[in-house]
Amino acid sequence: MIYSEAIQFLYGLRLFGAKFGLENTLKLAAMAGNPQNRLQFIHVAGTNGKGSTCAMLESIYRATGLRVGLFTSPHLVSFRERVQVNRQLIPEIEVVRLVEELQPLLKQFPADHHPTFFEVVTVLALKYFTEQKCDLVIWETGLGGRLDATNIVTPLAGVITNIALDHQQWLGDTVEKIAAEKAGIIKPGVPVITAADEPEVLAVIEKTAREKNAPLIKVAPSSRLPAAAGTAALPLPGDHQRLNAALALAVVEALQSKIPASDPAIRAGLETVQWPGRMQLIQKPGGQKILLDGAHNVAGAKALRQALEQYCGGTRRTLVLGALQDKDWRQICETLAPLAARIYTVPVSSERTADACKLAAACRAVNSTAEIVAGDSLREALGKTAGDDFVVVTGSLYLVGETLESFGLSPATSSERALNEWGACPQPPPISG
Repeated sequence: MIYSEAIQFLYGLRLFGAKFGLENTLKLAAMAGNPQNRLQFIHVAGTNGKGSTCAMLESIYRATGLRVGLFTSPHLVSFRERVQVNRQLIPEIEVVRLVEELQPLLKQFPADHHPTFFEVVTVLALKYFTEQKCDLVIWETGLGGRLDATNIVTPLAGVITNIALDHQQWLGDTVEKIAAEKAGIIKPGVPVITAADEPEVLAVIEKTAREKNAPLIKVAPSSRLPAAAGTAALPLPGDHQRLNAALALAVVEALQSKIPASDPAIRAGLETVQWPGRMQLIQKPGGQKILLDGAHNVAGAKALRQALEQYCGGTRRTLVLGALQDKDWRQICETLAPLAARIYTVPVSSERTADACKLAAACRAVNSTAEIVAGDSLREALGKTAGDDFVVVTGSLYLVGETLESFGLSPATSSERALNEWGACPQPPPISG
């Protein structure tokens, strides 16, 4: 098997869609020797900010000298982004080997209970992190939490960044229902740290923490960075990223007795954190600035808008916008379109893309003075905006990944974004009681 064949095998697992429940993952992990039992985790759930918070935690603990695994999703371009050790992507040869080792195990499952793509990748990552002798793994949920494949671990701490409406067709149509799914990562006696602040959301998290006798630490939006951060200059701009940093530091503080981190390591970790595609600024040789941000839901769009108004108040902006049909793209347009003088809407490289003409119409409804064009492709939009001083590419992580790829800023030799696609599945069974 070569790497492209391993990727094709993983792509074929999309046929099994996305399923909720831990049975398959627990069974496959047991067949693989239960690698999760030999690792330490920080488990991170939430609607937005999961990846950024994970990146900050990874950077801080790596600065202490630990060997740190990082498991995140989706990837921007390369599948290998999902599994990293000390921010080094899993090598292609290791992907091939691990796929080959898991294939005989997968044949032991009945066809109607075959593990999904995400379940297989979860166990693949656990095997790799164990083999790499990681001291700590920063472990991001895929979708939800309670029945997410990542929830087979017992972490040192659980983290819930925030709760907003997203993935309602899978997680529930209210923030309370979504909070109940995310709070499913809370384990008995294990501390949980959250930056969620809506009363109805906090009530759900507090109830679950009480039932599990889990210490709960709340980080308020008004929280300042602790003294341990000193005057660290956070490379990720925006108040939402400062809140993510405060959350990460609250986790570090809660775990000081188990995983000590010095003030210099904390500062170094924050100052060197990297998280592509989230408020990522690219400056081209001619001076043009391109800001990439995968604001793929309404809460993300509002955070981007606030950051743009705060840091780029007087800038004449061009917006390149693409979104997925199953997101609240109308409200994303309503949030971002008023900020731009020129807007190009484009299809996203996904079978779930929203129509560019419909995006353009939604933008016109809230910004009648802007020049608004529905384009055929991202490449066309980037070409037509090449002379603009400041371009914001947003609305979907797919679009951000395609932009990084087009600029040659991705480690991938070919796009593997299609691996992010997954089929529909029924809403998970409700939580009783």
